[in-house]
Amino acid sequence: MKKLVFAIIFTISVQAVFAQEKPLTQAEYVKMLYAIQKTPAVKAEIVEALRRRGIEFVLTDGIRALTRTKGANNDELKRALEEAERRRQDPISTKLPTIAEKAEILDRTRSNTNEALAEMPDFVVKQLITRSEAFAGTGNWKPYDNLVIAVSYSTEKGEQYRVLAKNGAPVTDSVTQNSYSGLDGATSGGEFVEDLKKIFDPASKTTFELLTTDVMRGRRAAVFNYEIDIENNKKGGIGLKGPVPGFSPAGEKGRIWIDRESFRILRIEYMATDIEPNFAVKAVTKSIDYDMVEISGEKYLLPTLSDFRGTVENGKQRFEQRNVIRFRNYQKYGTDVVILDDDVKPEPDPEVKKP
Repeated sequence: MKKLVFAIIFTISVQAVFAQEKPLTQAEYVKMLYAIQKTPAVKAEIVEALRRRGIEFVLTDGIRALTRTKGANNDELKRALEEAERRRQDPISTKLPTIAEKAEILDRTRSNTNEALAEMPDFVVKQLITRSEAFAGTGNWKPYDNLVIAVSYSTEKGEQYRVLAKNGAPVTDSVTQNSYSGLDGATSGGEFVEDLKKIFDPASKTTFELLTTDVMRGRRAAVFNYEIDIENNKKGGIGLKGPVPGFSPAGEKGRIWIDRESFRILRIEYMATDIEPNFAVKAVTKSIDYDMVEISGEKYLLPTLSDFRGTVENGKQRFEQRNVIRFRNYQKYGTDVVILDDDVKPEPDPEVKKP
């Protein structure tokens, strides 16, 4: 009996040791950062270690700068580091939700999202779009045009787009005005309703997994991985324009940031999965920031910023196209959308802002 008791105690003790890994020291963290250049896959290991172990050192501006430089300004790495610092300072309020809390967060967010979509008003909004291109994987973006788009949304007609200006010059011919999707280069849509709706649509059979906690625009957030299999992603898929147009069905895998107090979606990030191997489009990613926006004295959950990217294979080379969309001046349906002087001035790339 004594041997059995000893074995049980010993096993429990070993498990406790493994469960209580020491936080990363500054020396450990810096060493891992310097390893990224030689082995890029280390970046994912650092993110996982930050979430699992946390840090024991005070996060300084110098460490932040080194993280941006050695981590190629990777957004996920920067977020994981900032959250590790918050957990170091306040381990109680930043702890992961329990299983019961996780279920409540998803249930209440699903209910709030469906309610927000059902109450979506008819409106107009101005989109300021900066379109860029680069050789795939380089991140060396070169802007090729700036668009000002008027979007009208109604429950009856859905999204309707009108091109107001291109590179600062007003668009006057009716064919171009009414053909946003027909423009050369990448275009995207669905940010207002479809990108939200499909995540919680029962037909999507979306699976969720709690990943971490975060702070988004000053709001405490729970971050979930989610996935929609290709056979259930009825509203998904990728289109290709040009002389040889095409289409590929696709699944979807991504993350959602949920406000832990209001149970509203703050951000979505996703990538297309299971794209047909012979299709020219090789990758698609999209991120959307959401906020409560006022229209005619009432507040609604609507997008404020979107970043769409698509990788296309042409011969032996792959090119990446990027659209950064800023949503400005939501107003009631039927209001004229007016171009302002500031609308045609390129804004800083959101990726180069300090965390």
